[in-house]
Amino acid sequence: MKNYNKKLLLLPLILGTLLGCTEDSLSDLGEIQTIENVSYTRDVKPIMENNCVSCHGNPTNFGAPNSLTTYENVKASVLNNLIDRISRTEGTSGAMPLGGPRLTQNEINTITAWQNANFPQ
Repeated sequence: MKNYNKKLLLLPLILGTLLGCTEDSLSDLGEIQTIENVSYTRDVKPIMENNCVSCHGNPTNFGAPNSLTTYENVKASVLNNLIDRISRTEGTSGAMPLGGPRLTQNEINTITAWQNANFPQ
């Protein structure tokens, strides 16, 4: 009888745990925006200013190898692996921003759209 009572007490705990689990979906992650007519000045530059120039300024800080303060700097970095670096999982070797939170998927998509549109200013 004691074993039966223990099992009966564990049942709500097990059910609560199982029912509390959910799967993430894209809708849980926020709305993914469609980027059209992307430009450096309006769309990409603010992302760089808000997330990158504390290290990749002019002059650079904390050992950053290059500046991301101008159109030419950012374009060269995108052509040289920037999208891969900002797309890596937070904490992965080479992930950017270093030690900071990963850019949002919308920010990454904006930079990718800018590249795909042939880098409009």
